[in-house]
Amino acid sequence: MNQELFFTKTHEWVQFLDETTVRVGLTDYAQNKLGDLVFVNLPEEGDDVTAGETFADVESVKAVSDVYCPVTGMVGRVNEELLDHPELINSDPMEAWFAEIGEVSDKVELLTEDEYDELLSKGV
Repeated sequence: MNQELFFTKTHEWVQFLDETTVRVGLTDYAQNKLGDLVFVNLPEEGDDVTAGETFADVESVKAVSDVYCPVTGMVGRVNEELLDHPELINSDPMEAWFAEIGEVSDKVELLTEDEYDELLSKGV
């Protein structure tokens, strides 16, 4: 990944592809806490999403967990490979992006990698 990578307090990663388009996925910490993922429910292309609200969910052998959207915008693309292979989130969470969101107009507080690591060190 590149230097345009940020993290949320709810354990999503955000990669800026350009000024108004991002790619979103779950962090390694999140997938590790969830355990083996067996199902993912993704948004639809064209869906409007809102920063801080649920836009996807993942099901592990333990539970179903919401995935929060870090930005407000419109879903331009989803990673359909995850629908058939949710285990990719476990094996390579930084490559297993959920959706690309364009027309970004707002975002939750985004953390740098150092800030996120500090958050994790506090046991959050």
